[in-house]
Amino acid sequence: MLISFAIITSFMLVEAVGGWITNSLALLSDAGHMLSDSIALLIALLAFTFGEKAVNTGKTYGYRRFEILAAALNGLTLIGISLYIFYEAFERFANPPEVATLGMLAIGFLGLTVNVLVAWIMMRGSDTKHNLNMRGAFLHVVSDMLGSIGAIAAALFMIFFDWGWADPLASVIVAALVLRSGFLVSRSSLHVLMEGAPHNIRLEDIAREIVRTDGVKGVHDVHIWSITSGMHALTAHVVVDGGTTVAEAEKLMRQIEHMLHHKGIRHVTLQVESDGHRHDDSLLCGLSGANGLTPGHPSTPAARAAAEAQPDSAAEAQPGTSSGANG
Repeated sequence: MLISFAIITSFMLVEAVGGWITNSLALLSDAGHMLSDSIALLIALLAFTFGEKAVNTGKTYGYRRFEILAAALNGLTLIGISLYIFYEAFERFANPPEVATLGMLAIGFLGLTVNVLVAWIMMRGSDTKHNLNMRGAFLHVVSDMLGSIGAIAAALFMIFFDWGWADPLASVIVAALVLRSGFLVSRSSLHVLMEGAPHNIRLEDIAREIVRTDGVKGVHDVHIWSITSGMHALTAHVVVDGGTTVAEAEKLMRQIEHMLHHKGIRHVTLQVESDGHRHDDSLLCGLSGANGLTPGHPSTPAARAAAEAQPDSAAEAQPGTSSGANG
């Protein structure tokens, strides 16, 4: 990341000067995009630095979410830059200026080389597929690579065909690709910030696997979310027979935690309840009409009526344990 940041920042200055000298919007827009690349890489570096800070009583998850905030900021900058390029390009469609095409072509080739090098470094040394923060920074570089290709194509068209509109057209095409990348990164980061379930994990499948565990009679009030990229958490109420001992319940919890670990969920908190519990059986907390998975209907009307007939103090004393496993 540090190497990529140094290379991108250095060439950004070269391209900005070159774009100003050649009067090429394609180069200037690409330089502006490289500036966003530089900022994105810096933010990503800071995110990883803050993310390594230890947890404390004020930040019980530490600073892991800083990576997601960085990804969201990167996505928004991509969108902002693309909109600005659109605006400048439409101005140039009406009045195409003179462009120093040979200088534009040379700088475009140099920019493409730099971006390919940086993209290779990032793919080789980091997780650009699963880490949302790294993916946001990587998409900045890839989008900038496309910007260099657009600048080269525009320069060639102007040299061989004298198409003055090729420069703003290349900018518009690149801006559309940048806008798409920014939208995807922003949407993914917003999903994490809204405590959304990971895209590769289906809540119904997880609940079904839990109730397949011997001794488990049902599950409800299930929550699955991502703390940061690759760090998923789950909480759930697990229903067992009322005669289950604490030792037996702990054994069940270890089996479930082991299964969830292989599903990519490392931070697990489970609440054990008897089949006479007084909670709603909904799989999702607070959503009426979504039934929890309770094979064999363990929470029968008779059991429910019996539980509700008990005094509050007795009902509150229903057997139960909690199990937490931190990844």
